Amino acid sequence: MTEDLSPAERYQASRIRAAELATALAPFREMYEFDLDPYQIEACQALEAGKGVLVAAPTGSGKTIVGEFAVHLALEQGRKCFYTTPIKALSNQKFADLVKRYGPDKVGLLTGDNSVNGDAPVVVMTTEVLRNMLYAGSQALRGLGYVVMDEVHYLSDRFRGAVWEEVIIHLPDSVTLVSLSATVSNAEEFGDWLDTVRGDTRVIVSEHRPVPLWQHVLAGRRMYDLFEEETDHGGRGAGRREVNPDLVRLVRMENQRAYNPRERRRGKMVREADRERERRQRSRIWTPARPEVIDRLDAEGLLPAITFIFSRAGCEAAVQQCLHAGLRLNDEDKRRLVREIVEERTSSIPGEDLHVLGYYEWLEGLERGIAAHHAGMLPTFKEVVEELFVRGLVKAVFATETLALGINMPARSVVLEKLVKWNGEQHADITPGEYTQLTGRAGRRGIDVEGHAVVLWQRGMDPGALAGLAGTRTYPLRSSFRPSYNMAVNLVQQFGRHRSRELLETSFAQFQADRSVVGISRQVQRNEEGLEGYREGMTCHLGDFEEYARLRRELKDRETELAKQGASQRQAAAAVSLEKLKPGDVIHVPTGKFAGLALVLDPGLPAGRTNGYGHRGLEYHDGPRPLVLTAERQVKRLASIDFPVPVEAVERMRVPKSFNPRSPQSRRDLASALRTKAGHIVPERHRKGRSAAADDREIARYRAELRAHPCHGCDEREDHARWAERYHRLQRDTRQLERRIEGRTNTIARTFDRIVALLTELDYLRGNEVTEHGRRLARLYGELDLLASECLRAGVWEGLNPAELAACVSALVYEARQADDAVAPKLPSGPAKTAMGEMVRIWGRLDALEEEFKINQAEGVGQREPDLGFAWAVYMWASGRTLDEVLREAEMPAGDFVRWCKQVIDVLGQIAAAAPRDGSSVARSARKAVEAVLRGVVAYSSVG
Repeated sequence: MTEDLSPAERYQASRIRAAELATALAPFREMYEFDLDPYQIEACQALEAGKGVLVAAPTGSGKTIVGEFAVHLALEQGRKCFYTTPIKALSNQKFADLVKRYGPDKVGLLTGDNSVNGDAPVVVMTTEVLRNMLYAGSQALRGLGYVVMDEVHYLSDRFRGAVWEEVIIHLPDSVTLVSLSATVSNAEEFGDWLDTVRGDTRVIVSEHRPVPLWQHVLAGRRMYDLFEEETDHGGRGAGRREVNPDLVRLVRMENQRAYNPRERRRGKMVREADRERERRQRSRIWTPARPEVIDRLDAEGLLPAITFIFSRAGCEAAVQQCLHAGLRLNDEDKRRLVREIVEERTSSIPGEDLHVLGYYEWLEGLERGIAAHHAGMLPTFKEVVEELFVRGLVKAVFATETLALGINMPARSVVLEKLVKWNGEQHADITPGEYTQLTGRAGRRGIDVEGHAVVLWQRGMDPGALAGLAGTRTYPLRSSFRPSYNMAVNLVQQFGRHRSRELLETSFAQFQADRSVVGISRQVQRNEEGLEGYREGMTCHLGDFEEYARLRRELKDRETELAKQGASQRQAAAAVSLEKLKPGDVIHVPTGKFAGLALVLDPGLPAGRTNGYGHRGLEYHDGPRPLVLTAERQVKRLASIDFPVPVEAVERMRVPKSFNPRSPQSRRDLASALRTKAGHIVPERHRKGRSAAADDREIARYRAELRAHPCHGCDEREDHARWAERYHRLQRDTRQLERRIEGRTNTIARTFDRIVALLTELDYLRGNEVTEHGRRLARLYGELDLLASECLRAGVWEGLNPAELAACVSALVYEARQADDAVAPKLPSGPAKTAMGEMVRIWGRLDALEEEFKINQAEGVGQREPDLGFAWAVYMWASGRTLDEVLREAEMPAGDFVRWCKQVIDVLGQIAAAAPRDGSSVARSARKAVEAVLRGVVAYSSVG
């Protein structure tokens, strides 16, 4: 109260208010119906003072307001602001928000697919677009004052993360950078790096959720709080929260029931009371069905809800289950409104495509307030779901985790069905960071008093582990930065080799690597002290025990080597036996995942030859790989490694010409015939021969030297040996640490040197000069940039028509979601297939060169093998076939089809710009291919 202040204090307060009103922040705050949080004010004040800012705050806490203030400052100062986002959907949404506030004349959009008012003072774009502008020295950069990098924690992404660091490093010094991140545990470290490369940067971290988050477990009919007495509403307090004891008892009871059934006899009688208690317990503990969950949330007033299911098919199945259960979350008025909105938003889709896209089934779910959301959906459909959800007309969405990383679509509740997901290689527990990202959608600011995260009960659930996920609110930001071929030529073109090398050494990846060396060096010192102690422990009064221990190790190594040689010889013999197999041979697979009877469908071919069953549809590189049908109805390729001994046919049977390996019915019928024909056969057991070690001279020599050594007769020999083994292990670990220190110093620059050496070998670079080939490579962005450039250089695509070129280019962008070597992808015949074969051969040459120059694909550098799995689909589409025909033959969801088409279009555009102009037909064909692909469902999908 100002009445309680002295005259001097009131005067001082009035001066402070006057000073605040004179700032750009004051009118900006008036634009919002709510007052800004302290961390938002602090970040905005730092921006107005000319500092860069890194704002790390939870999902839904309003950190984008700081980015919007940068837009406000740019317009106030007559400068430009670029607002970058990681995905096109987020760019589209932010564009719409800013247009609503500042009008269409002041805001533009650049996403690769869309270009709207690109010369506006405020432009929303994907991060890759800004990176390409920087390398091209675009005139659009003139007058640029601010760059907002939304979701900057994407720089951890192993596929795209390098782009964020490229932008941060290469932005002009005059540009103020606003970095907006999820809450990460090493924000200060990231801020220190930004301070180094961008100048004065204020780090502002907030772990405060504006809407408190409650954590629950839904088991049977009961909703359990995860934590006991969640007085701090989501754990912002400093105290350690205890897991709800009721939940702990539930787990204990379930485990006892699972592993010690009460249905055991006590003498000869089963107590009826125990059986009744067992029934009561069982009735409380089950995983509720999806319709039950939604019904329960609706009854509790916890809708709208997003249920995360880590599979697209699971999302679609969930919607169908809710519809079949008769769930209706909308009244008749809302149903009519939903239909009006949907019909308006989809009016541009041709009627004949609606049936193909499952429109009517999708609409039925929307009218009832239920929908799926995943990358396999048509982008237009996803946008409609997002709009209806935000407007409260869809109340239950079943989504894959990609939704958590993108658009602004908060809910009152978030449901997690499982805490395990497929990570591309195996089923793995979700990380604390993923859990935080997913549950961060719960709680709508200004609408909900609190948000709710609900995990469904699963047998074997560990409440302690779940509490650990829920209690770990942050995760570390790790750089994924690696130089690429395109990056190398662009850097050398702009800065020369020496300056480029220095720039790369300023990357966050190198910054983190250099910091980590300090801790490793300390560990080396501790290890060296430990080695001294172990050395004393193995001291023997009879002789040099270190020498004796070395002989023992060499003997063991020789025995291991001989064992490996034996295995290798057996595998070679197995490979020879595979070459003799014929279609119709019945064999026995002795070990492994596919052990048992198998019918040879195709025997495979020696290396270098091709057929319709080759890897990726073209070639083998590892010898015969017979395609077989197992007795369990699986069609798989085998290799010599699956056979520890040579293989022989145990029976013969006919493979019907009509057999289709993709047809479950065909596989079932033929597998049944296989079991009938050969199921009675018992394979012969392989007898082991004499050990090679028994006749080896080196082993005999080692054994003789050991017996003759003075330490061999020591009474404490085995005690000394144990100390010697510890000494050897610690010494080996110490040497590995020393190699790590050596390897982490200047790692990025060394990788750059190897890339430059390879590019020099291929005449893309000559010292500091970028050749004509290098200038072409500088225009090609993508994972297979060098392969694309080499194909242009070799004229591989000359003479191809637009559809054929689109098919070839698809191999540069497409990657199958799951590897499937069983059946080769269908390919266009004629010139296109020839060109694809040449592409694979060029890739093989590049792969060998990368191995020679020690460029490692495992580290995210290098060219992966082109994937031909999308070639037939895009060829048909570019040839004018209908959507129904394409999707039916491609066996691909519409959303995936559109997304891959957009990526093909993007690379076709790059090829049109990079292709030689003199006498080449490729540029013209690429432009026509863009027109051929950008039609129908692809053209009217605004998000790629």
